[in-house]
Amino acid sequence: MNIWLKLRKTAAITLCELLAIATIFTGCTSTDLSGTEGAGHAVGAVVADEDSSGALGSKDKVDGPQEDLVNNNSYVSIDAIPAYDGKAYVAVNNNEPFFTDSDMTTTAFENYSDLDSLGRCGVAYANICRDIMPTEERGKIGMIKPSGWHTVKYDVIKDRYLYNRCHLIGYQLAGENANPKNLITGTRYLNVEGMLPFENLVADYVNNTGNHVLYRVTPMFSGSNLVANGVLIEAKSVEDNGGGILFNVYCYNVQPGIGINYENGDSWLEGTTGSASSGSDSSAAENSAADSSNSETMVHITATGKKYHRAGCRTLKKSDTEVTLDEAKSMGLSPCGICNPPQ
Repeated sequence: MNIWLKLRKTAAITLCELLAIATIFTGCTSTDLSGTEGAGHAVGAVVADEDSSGALGSKDKVDGPQEDLVNNNSYVSIDAIPAYDGKAYVAVNNNEPFFTDSDMTTTAFENYSDLDSLGRCGVAYANICRDIMPTEERGKIGMIKPSGWHTVKYDVIKDRYLYNRCHLIGYQLAGENANPKNLITGTRYLNVEGMLPFENLVADYVNNTGNHVLYRVTPMFSGSNLVANGVLIEAKSVEDNGGGILFNVYCYNVQPGIGINYENGDSWLEGTTGSASSGSDSSAAENSAADSSNSETMVHITATGKKYHRAGCRTLKKSDTEVTLDEAKSMGLSPCGICNPPQ
């Protein structure tokens, strides 16, 4: 049996069930998926209800310019994506990615589409492996202003910032930091509840096996809107032909309780329980790590290190110790910039 489950069901599976299964079969608890703003966490080959998944497009490989894929990729029309219904993601094409046999390779690569005439990102596509993973901590990205960017805060959001600079391919996967071709304006909910769990899953798999994972992220824009409605994430492990990693999901660029004008990035509070304020950029708006209860979240440290880590971080020594996030902070340790642990 594969140590990473190949889940292709079409019934919804909860995060807790998946995490329990992964723990039983692998003994690995390296992906921290503690909740921040409600349901929507995803691990592994995540599935959706039958009426919200299914074949949404052709599996034919597209060889044309990647800029052609900016508004809606050639596999899936944005009009075919179900409306957001409270879940951070939905499975697409029965959770099967659109890669072909000829795509399967163990050659490392990274491709980032040029920005279009509106300054919007296109497809980001890479063969994730240890060769391209970062070897240094992530730097600052506050100088990048993706299309539709606004610095705005709401009291109803955990760290108050509505928008993050979302890496299409997470830094922990490919080491791309302040690359404007890899950063979009995304909500905290998209970043933390939608994309991050999938990134962690792939990172853990690659770190544990040394295998390759084809990983393609397509921001989906409607018309000439500057803010993407969401992102399509496809992933398939190469050496085991999808036996370890296999998913095809659409993550919604929404924020519960906040209305968004995708044409220009303007936003408003839905209801009267909070308020919005604009302000200068902050590292809080750049952070793609999930916040959680510090007394319950577990991280890993070493005897002499000055950082705390996710389990499985490639910079960890063999003699690491698991402690709570509160304990790590009380020791004066700071988060690792490579594995991006909870903060």
